[in-house]
Amino acid sequence: MPPRYIEIMDSTLRDGEQTSGVSFLPHEKLMIARMLLLDLNVDRIEVGSARVSDGEKEAVKMICRYARQIGRLDSVEVLGFVDGHDSVDWLADAGAKTMNLLAKGSLKHCREQLGKTPEEHIGDIISTAEYAQSRGISVNLYLEDWSNGMKDSPDYVFQLMDALHSSLISRFMLPDTLGIMNPLQVVEYFRKMLKRYPGTHFDFHAHNDYDLAVSNSLAAALSGARGLHVTVNGLGERCGNAPLSSVQVILKDQFNAITSINEEKLLDVSRLVESYSGIAIAPNQPIIGDNVFTQVAGVHADGDQKGGLYHNALVPERFGRRRAYALGKTSGRANIVRNLQELGMQLTAEQMQRVTRRITELGDRKEVVTQDDLPFIVNDVLKHGVTEEKVKLVSYQVSLAYGLKPLANVKVEINGQQFEAHSSGDGQYDAFVKALRKIYKEYLNRSFPLLQNYAVSIPPGGRTDALVQTVITWQMDDGHPLRTRGLDADQTEAAIKATIKMLNIVESKKM
Repeated sequence: MPPRYIEIMDSTLRDGEQTSGVSFLPHEKLMIARMLLLDLNVDRIEVGSARVSDGEKEAVKMICRYARQIGRLDSVEVLGFVDGHDSVDWLADAGAKTMNLLAKGSLKHCREQLGKTPEEHIGDIISTAEYAQSRGISVNLYLEDWSNGMKDSPDYVFQLMDALHSSLISRFMLPDTLGIMNPLQVVEYFRKMLKRYPGTHFDFHAHNDYDLAVSNSLAAALSGARGLHVTVNGLGERCGNAPLSSVQVILKDQFNAITSINEEKLLDVSRLVESYSGIAIAPNQPIIGDNVFTQVAGVHADGDQKGGLYHNALVPERFGRRRAYALGKTSGRANIVRNLQELGMQLTAEQMQRVTRRITELGDRKEVVTQDDLPFIVNDVLKHGVTEEKVKLVSYQVSLAYGLKPLANVKVEINGQQFEAHSSGDGQYDAFVKALRKIYKEYLNRSFPLLQNYAVSIPPGGRTDALVQTVITWQMDDGHPLRTRGLDADQTEAAIKATIKMLNIVESKKM
């Protein structure tokens, strides 16, 4: 079968925003929309719901204005309702040109929620769609609760389709609203729809209540769906929607489908949405999780050195990432050798044995060991200058007062020379870093790495009154990221430890 093109419609800004506790500000919606359209190149984005709030309208206006500037206004869609002229007028005032009209796809919803007969509902849909068309707005139709409609009242679904299968509707969008379907049911129901309405453009909208959203999306594509609905990071009501990144790779690798998606930007948009939503990405989330391209078992690192024996089609470079080899009690010699090679370090067999023993001990205590920690572990174990501590924090003072910006006074020793500076900042740690930046700029005439990400967590098994772990990602001068960790009872102190560790790594590379 020749490759098929599958449209990707991202609903992060509409359905994804229904995630409990998530509410994007208008400018956040604009930034996400910009990345989805311009960087990721999705076919369509659903950016909000009509008549929700003034903030929602402002966001839709901003996105439509931007989309018009880049020639993508037809790619912007807004959820509308069967409410006469109200939703249509709302969209027109916001500058939108495509309405996703929400109709009832099951007889139960039609009768019990609307209190109407199928004929009355059909008449209302046609009236709304005709008015939209008169105002230059195209209409796609959601058949809400379509999965239950096909299960319990297929005659009702076909009655709607028979009446609406006309030039009024551009796309029919078939949601598994309650996330009840399995892939076999998706195949069965889609085949019935396409047999009765060949040539019709059907989208599938999956929910993940049974953890089957991705599988169901693939089943829909295999059965003839022309478009799939997704959200970044799988955001959505209850258990969420089908994750964009997972749907993309399974379409390409398992179905040989063609999409418009720029895979190298998947991680960037995921991190942006993670930041704005406050919903953290699980470390083992396929494609975008921190750990998905990290090998832990030593036998895997050994196999990779002997011809990439543990690689598959999901190579990290495809997504702008790189493979890592974790260090712990199961990593073994091969993982350690691989990490040392990347750092440009070589050890004798006896030295390797001692370093391996120390890393195993740390793993038994559930300590986090990273490649960035290796030079310090080696130095500690071998007791010679494999990595000399070239940056030392001599002293520092940070102060915080109500109504005033935090202040920091910092004294450090760099390559045997001491430097001191003070600065204010938006927080205690920000003030500390700004003082360090001043030292590097004014005394050393050198750049200071940019802070990309800052995350604080309680280590596994920890308590809120015990240790905290700060993980900071830095952008280095060569454009590559560097991640360092600090562990302390105080969050600011943990961040400072991570910062000094980063500076020592930078200095060691200048040797």
